[in-house]
Amino acid sequence: MLGPDVDVVVVGGGPAGSATAIWCARRGLRVALCERARFPRHRPGETLPPGAEPIFGQLGVAAAVRAAGFVRHPGTWVTWAGPRRFEPFGGGDDDPWLGFQAPREDLDRILLAAAVRAGAVVHQPCRVLRPRLDGGRVAGVETATGPIAARWVVDAAGGGHWLAHHLGLPLRCASPRLIARYGYARGECPTRGGAETEVPEIAAAEDLSAPSPMPHAPSPHAEAPEIVADETGWTWSARIAPGRYHWTRLSLAAGEPPRAGPPPRLAGLTPLGRPRGADVTWRMVARPAGAGYVCAGDAAAVLDPASSHGVLKALMSGMMAGHVIAHAAAGAASPQAAIQTYTAWLTEWFEADVAALTRLYGELPCSPAWAAGAAPGPPAPRPPARTGD
Repeated sequence: MLGPDVDVVVVGGGPAGSATAIWCARRGLRVALCERARFPRHRPGETLPPGAEPIFGQLGVAAAVRAAGFVRHPGTWVTWAGPRRFEPFGGGDDDPWLGFQAPREDLDRILLAAAVRAGAVVHQPCRVLRPRLDGGRVAGVETATGPIAARWVVDAAGGGHWLAHHLGLPLRCASPRLIARYGYARGECPTRGGAETEVPEIAAAEDLSAPSPMPHAPSPHAEAPEIVADETGWTWSARIAPGRYHWTRLSLAAGEPPRAGPPPRLAGLTPLGRPRGADVTWRMVARPAGAGYVCAGDAAAVLDPASSHGVLKALMSGMMAGHVIAHAAAGAASPQAAIQTYTAWLTEWFEADVAALTRLYGELPCSPAWAAGAAPGPPAPRPPARTGD
């Protein structure tokens, strides 16, 4: 085989893929990023915790995030195993930590633009067909427009597990099949009433380097996101932009028919498109890194949205993928050591999240029977075929 066209080819232009491309390109690696869809596109996962702020700084997108004016919130309204309560992220009354409501089409655009500025070459739209193999090692990809040879391939194409399918990698499943339904609505949601629903006014701040307020902080009348558990599951709702709301419904009970619309508090708003579904079964690729490849974001591991940090984990796994690849490329670590480091890191995080979610669902009065003994299970059948994202 001739020499590689690039050092790294990234499949998928979401948060994990863009973070990988940024991290690698900044370290002098030649990076190609292949994204199947034209932007903008819609994806669930607009809520980010305050811990996203230093990550934005490390990725060089702090100024762009500030300019986007994402809705900020100091915590979440929770109705879970007891009375409704407000759970702040932390910080003092005068300096609370703020999360983000970041519409995914806007966040994806910001991150992909940063990858281009870092030096990555973006191919979009570009359909990736299959990985290229050389003696058992992943050595690039075949696309609809031609091959790209690479020293490393990063699958960041989402929960369809594109690379795992082609390599025959099994999945470790730690829950029964779970499908989250989600949608969007337009309008102005009426205030929920009662002084306890009001969010204290928060002063603006200039710096994104640590959890702190920013311009566009929520007013006293802005609504924080809310999660409400019931007898069969939970419903999340949030204002993600002025006049725009997002909702997600997850049933934990077998046989519950999917809900076709938003929760009651959003029922008076105008739906934006049809509700969508996402497979959020708890699962992880058994070998998320190997000879010439790394899986990042949902392509590596998936948990349901109650884990509360899906996008943050996508960003961090992309950065970690870039970190170990850059170390191997620089000779600071062997490829095998890079593979082992990434696999151990992802496995530890996944298993800790599974344990935390199991405890969370165990607190429900009608806790599902499967959650009582949930633990990473044996390999599951290979995922269905799906082309790169």
